[in-house]
Amino acid sequence: MSGFTPGIASAILAALLFGASTPFAKRLVGEVPPQMLAGLLYLGSGVGLALVLAARTLAARQGTARIALPSGKDWGWLAGAILFGGVIGPVLLMAGLLETPGSTASLLLNLEGVFTALLAWFVFRENFDRRIALGMALIVAGGIALAWQPAGAAAGLWGPLAVAGACACWALDNNLTRKVSANDAVLIACMKGLAAGAVNVVAAVVAGQALPQPATGALAALLGFFGYGVSLVLFVVALRDLGTARTGAYFSVAPFFGAVLALALLDEPASAALLAGGALMAAGVWLHLTERHEHEHQHEPMEHEHPHVHDEHHQHTHAFAWDEKKPHSHRHEHDPLRHKHPHYPDIHHRHRH
Repeated sequence: MSGFTPGIASAILAALLFGASTPFAKRLVGEVPPQMLAGLLYLGSGVGLALVLAARTLAARQGTARIALPSGKDWGWLAGAILFGGVIGPVLLMAGLLETPGSTASLLLNLEGVFTALLAWFVFRENFDRRIALGMALIVAGGIALAWQPAGAAAGLWGPLAVAGACACWALDNNLTRKVSANDAVLIACMKGLAAGAVNVVAAVVAGQALPQPATGALAALLGFFGYGVSLVLFVVALRDLGTARTGAYFSVAPFFGAVLALALLDEPASAALLAGGALMAAGVWLHLTERHEHEHQHEPMEHEHPHVHDEHHQHTHAFAWDEKKPHSHRHEHDPLRHKHPHYPDIHHRHRH
C-alpha cells in the first residue's frame, strides 16, 4: 500500500484521460445532440476496445491470453453497471454540459467520488476511517462552492443538477463494476461501451436526432475510445487493486485536469468560486492520497480467476503447462492465511474490521 502502486497509477491515468474528455465533449455538444453524442462516445470506446481484444488474441501465444469471462450473477452486476453508467449517466452529463461551463462541470464531477464512497461504505460495506470521511467532506464542500449561485440560482440550477445526477449514476456503476472487476478489464469495458453506445444511438435516432457529419462522428468516436474506453479499462484495474472508494478518490483528480484544459481551450474565466472549489477538492483528494491502512487480517479460502503474478497472495502450483509468463490468468485457489501488511480493500482484502 505504501508508495506509488500500479493500482494508483491506473486510477490516476484513468482520471487524466476522462478529465481531458470533458472539455472536448463540451465543444462537440453544440454540434451533436446530447444523447447522440453519448452514444457515439461509448460506441467509439466499445468498437476500439473490440479491436484491441482481437489484436491481443491474435498476437498472444496459446496458454497466456486466457480471458476471465463473467459467470453466474456477475452478468447481473454487469447489466446494472451498463444501464446506470453507460446509458443514463452519459445522457445526463451531455445535457448538463449544455447549461454549465466546462470548467465548472469538470470540477463538479468530483461528486462521483463522493457518491461512490457513500454507496461503497454504507451499502456495499467497504471499510473507511475518519481521514477518508474528512476528505470526502472537503470534496462535497468544493462541489457546493461551485454550484452555489446567489443571483439567479433557479435559472442556472438544471445544469449542475444534471451533472450531479450523472455522478450518482456512475457511482452506482462503479460499485457494481467492482463486483466483476476480477474479470478481464478490456472485455468488461468493451461490453459496456458497445451496449451503452448502441442503446443511446438507437434511442437518439428514434427521437429524430440526425447522425453527425462523418468527420464529427469519427472525432467523437476517437474521443470516446481514449476518454471512456481506455479510461474505463484502467479504472477497472484500479477497482481490482484499490477497492471502490479509494479508486473513486484517486479518480477525483480528473476534474482538476479537465478544468485546466477547459480554461485553455474554451477561454473560460477562473472565477473565485472555481478557485475555492478547486482548493477544497484538492485538500480532500490529498487526504485520500496519503492514507495508510494496516492491521492483522485473515484470508479465508477462496477460488477465483483474474490476471495475477506470484506474489505473497498467490503461492500456488499449476496443473497445466505454464510458459512462466506474468501476469497470467487461470482459475486458482487461495489457502487460509493470516498476516499483517498495508493493504487496500482489493479483491483479496474484502474483510470485516
